[in-house]
Amino acid sequence: MAGDDVVTGMFGERPLAGKTALVTGASAGLGRHFAKLLARTGANLIIAARRADRLDATRAEIEGAGGACRCITIDLTDMEAIAGLEGELGAVDVLVNNAGASRAAMALKVREADWDVALDTNLKGLFFLSQAFARARKAEGKAGAIVNIASITGLRQGVGLLPYHVSKAGVIQLTKTLALELAPAGIRVNAIAPGSFPTEITAGFWESPAGQTMMARIPQGRLGEFADLDGPMLLLASDASRYMTGSVIVVDGGHSISGL
Repeated sequence: MAGDDVVTGMFGERPLAGKTALVTGASAGLGRHFAKLLARTGANLIIAARRADRLDATRAEIEGAGGACRCITIDLTDMEAIAGLEGELGAVDVLVNNAGASRAAMALKVREADWDVALDTNLKGLFFLSQAFARARKAEGKAGAIVNIASITGLRQGVGLLPYHVSKAGVIQLTKTLALELAPAGIRVNAIAPGSFPTEITAGFWESPAGQTMMARIPQGRLGEFADLDGPMLLLASDASRYMTGSVIVVDGGHSISGL
């Protein structure tokens, strides 16, 4: 079966019909893919990122396919901007925290600015947006779902991206702790931890000797395709996961269990 057919067979054609979803980092890469996926499966979309022109391109694709979408230009390192969103988050059913940032540097060469770029966007901004969402939903007396995009680098170790790895480990712990605290309010918090996927950030790396060596360690012998994340995303964003919270779904072709 084709990817769309598999997803439809698992969840039905419109498992998110009637839901409103907010996807951060939706101007490119996985965020753009997730936004289009959720719109295609019935959600009304709010997409957020820093780059207004690229957000408009995502919106145009979604609306061109018959979906409903609006844009919010926001920098998730701006706490005042996040606080300003709380008033409208009560109408959002699903929050997908996908926005991320990183700078490559070995540990002894990491600068404060490198640290701040990763931690402020990937962890601090994610937390305070989640907090605003949870406050708004609780005030409305409504349940909700948060899906955090973590990484297998939050579960394992690597070199050259220490602040990013630390931030993703924090996302995993944050997911579990928020899930514990928000369960009584009916707000579920889960995460997806992708392995190696081709993105703008890694363009060219996978053709390099180092990239080829890393790919050889993936038991399934290939990089992930964005469609490989569709099932986990729809599971966690929809009521199909109504008894799941605090879960981290690893999607990595077996990379994190590869042999020594």
